[in-house]
Amino acid sequence: MNKIIVGMTMATLCMGTYALAEPRVVQEARGYNSWPMIQALGEKLVCVYSRGTSHTIAEDTRAVYARTSTDNGKTWTPETVVANTPGYGEVAVGKGLDSKGAMFLWVRRMNGSECVQDLYRTTDGVTFVRVTTPKLAVAPVQITDIFSVPTVGLMALWFAGHYGDVGPSHAWGTLTSRDNGATWAQTAIESKLTKPQWPTEPSAVYLGNGKILVVARTEQGGRSQFQMVSSDYGATWARAATNIGDVLISTPSLILDTETGLLSNYYYQRGRGVLWRRVVHPDRVFGNPLEWPASEAVATGSPITIDAGNANATAIRDTHYVAFYSGKAPDTAILVSVLPAPAAGTSLLSPSRPGGPQK
Repeated sequence: MNKIIVGMTMATLCMGTYALAEPRVVQEARGYNSWPMIQALGEKLVCVYSRGTSHTIAEDTRAVYARTSTDNGKTWTPETVVANTPGYGEVAVGKGLDSKGAMFLWVRRMNGSECVQDLYRTTDGVTFVRVTTPKLAVAPVQITDIFSVPTVGLMALWFAGHYGDVGPSHAWGTLTSRDNGATWAQTAIESKLTKPQWPTEPSAVYLGNGKILVVARTEQGGRSQFQMVSSDYGATWARAATNIGDVLISTPSLILDTETGLLSNYYYQRGRGVLWRRVVHPDRVFGNPLEWPASEAVATGSPITIDAGNANATAIRDTHYVAFYSGKAPDTAILVSVLPAPAAGTSLLSPSRPGGPQK
């Protein structure tokens, strides 16, 4: 199979005084292994991904698989099947925990123009049971990671529209559940957005006191990631562009460390082939989306290709795990970078220039 880690030299991409650690391999079977989700389930890591023949979502051959690790991602259990519905292509699109600590997984199931979202649950990362397929007034392209919000219950964000349409046909909003995922209520926050206004693949954290902070991808080249914030438990929202401009179809994934209060934003810059991290105290950027500090490189992957990217992160105590995929079609691999959580007082202090190159 193709060489996975290529591109920049260690001299080019260093963090402080040490070179970047090479990501660990989760799955490198032949085929287009892609779009991973990673979740801490107690002391166990669960990595879910899909495999097909190319960068194509709806192909019938594409199914969803899972592997688990109990040694920090050094070794992984044999692959198990999560979802493989005949006639459909399936992709994991969001994960999280229910109120009892079990893992939830959103799986997008497509067959031509039909696109539905199935919610699965597992207590061991091996056996997944479908909980529900909610009937939603606005059909999402994707439902993203599940998190808990006091007074509300479980929450996830969704976005809808067409990637190839630049006109006002795009939307995003929230899904909430008060019965631990059995049923979901859909709310549209913004509709009739143009493609440049459209926030996609959002990642959210609850900060306390009703505050939620979200970072979302932009589908428009030359633009920065979006930030959306709510101060009333998700009832109302404000959206703005950030100064996070070292992006190209870059899916963000946020981790809030409760010990230090620091927020890490992980995202993979396609084209350049770099997994970046930005670290900040959320109070600094909550009302100031142009104040995100400069980025730091934490891993490299395949450059100048769409066959790499889609970072998704989780944490166990003081260690972060960031899954992404890398390679070149028709063969790609699922990788995970293992990183120490940022220590208190080590957040990057200098804001980066809006949309400019980051050092």
